Amino acid sequence: MGMSVIIAAARPDEAEQILKLQYLGYQSEAELYSDWTLEPLTQSLESLKAELAGHRVLVARLGDEVVGSVRGSVDETGTGRIGKLVVHPRMQRHGLGRRLLTALEAQLAEDGAAGFELFTGHRSLGNLRLYQSLGYRETEVREVSRRLSIVTLAKPGAASLAA
Repeated sequence: MGMSVIIAAARPDEAEQILKLQYLGYQSEAELYSDWTLEPLTQSLESLKAELAGHRVLVARLGDEVVGSVRGSVDETGTGRIGKLVVHPRMQRHGLGRRLLTALEAQLAEDGAAGFELFTGHRSLGNLRLYQSLGYRETEVREVSRRLSIVTLAKPGAASLAA
């Protein structure tokens, strides 16, 4: 390949690439739950552009191609809310999701996050393993339908761990 993957802030002109990657990356989740109405698959370009303006959004770039993305923000309680972590299928299992997530955690901590929270589906075992390996622990399981339960995971921030 000869190129290395760079983690950086998303640029507004990358919105369309991120949306296409999100659509591609969430196909496996849709198949897992037999649900093609998952929000990452139905999100509009306008909605994504609004997220780019109001959230921290990181991308993994291989040359000019966006091959990974994650976004988040700090809410009024000081919790870093993380969502839509996606890595191109051909780039999975190489640590890119881990790199994106830890980079975003660092940025959200700079923004004042005292801890982090994210969620995934109950059948998304690879996601659950990744999050647990990074120190996230299950805090809630909420049944959405007979086919889908949402697992919420949380992790204290570095300052919380030191206390």
